[in-house]
Amino acid sequence: MISKGCEQCAKGGKMVLFVYGYCDQRDCFYCPLGENRKNVTDVYANERLVESDEDVITEANRMDALGTSITGGEPQEALDRTCHYLELLKDEFGEDHHTHLYTGITGGRENMRRLSEAGLDEIRFHPPYEQWGDLHGTEWEEILHIAREEGLTPAFEIPGIRAEEEFLEFLDEGAAEFCNVNEFEMSDGNYRRMQEQGFELKEDHMSAVEGSREEILEVMGDHEKVYFCTSVFKDAAQHRRRLKRMARNIRREFDDITDDGTLVYGKTRADPEEFEALGVPEEFYTVKTNHVEVAWWLLEEMIEEGDLKDGEIVEQYPTYDGQVVERTPLA
Repeated sequence: MISKGCEQCAKGGKMVLFVYGYCDQRDCFYCPLGENRKNVTDVYANERLVESDEDVITEANRMDALGTSITGGEPQEALDRTCHYLELLKDEFGEDHHTHLYTGITGGRENMRRLSEAGLDEIRFHPPYEQWGDLHGTEWEEILHIAREEGLTPAFEIPGIRAEEEFLEFLDEGAAEFCNVNEFEMSDGNYRRMQEQGFELKEDHMSAVEGSREEILEVMGDHEKVYFCTSVFKDAAQHRRRLKRMARNIRREFDDITDDGTLVYGKTRADPEEFEALGVPEEFYTVKTNHVEVAWWLLEEMIEEGDLKDGEIVEQYPTYDGQVVERTPLA
């Protein structure tokens, strides 16, 4: 089974709204947050540092977002802020803009009520790893029922550290709507701590951890309400499709979109007047402060024919920060 939130994510249609970098409950050894996100009060919409409400709306429009996933840190520890953004998104994009939230604390009825009233659709609980298998009869079982009573869809979202049948019991009992298991991964933020715990990367893999996947699929994978999200799918499908949505929305007439969702164009420090003199149509180039950006194939042709001396082909992400992937000199 795949939830509505996951359906949108799989299409690359979920904006990621990072609302708060602190998490006072525990310091999980597998926490993937990097230094720029961990223990900060900054807000990010995808890669954009948010300085105003308009930044959030602009970023959602930039990727033609179908919905938003709210994450941290711990969003419930910044509840006023979290509710503010939920209301902002629903007011701007309507009830069809699906929202889900990741949380590692229960929060209680008042929090569930406030989140629901603000517009949250789906809440995904991540209980502390040390409590897995002993959640029945605790606040974690209670909060699932409370969340549903307050109009939210309650679910679990857990890292794939090991198989745990108790989550299946919650599904069969009707307390949780679904359980997402994310393939266990190493990141820049948790690599050292993960190694200290004895975990290692899979051979020939950039992030997935060796072991556990097979056991999880064997024990939990056949349940109709369990979805196992692989690291390859996150990168090759979710992330790439989100980039492509952005690229289609922001591309200029002369930008090429690659299969990876990046943008490719030419760049040269030639005098803009040379383009005018050569009769290059205006839609094929843009004059910047100290350079000209142009269709890469046209720049290549102009250099080959001796009309221009040099330049480069640039490949970059369509994200707000515009990170450059590769530069290929032309001369």
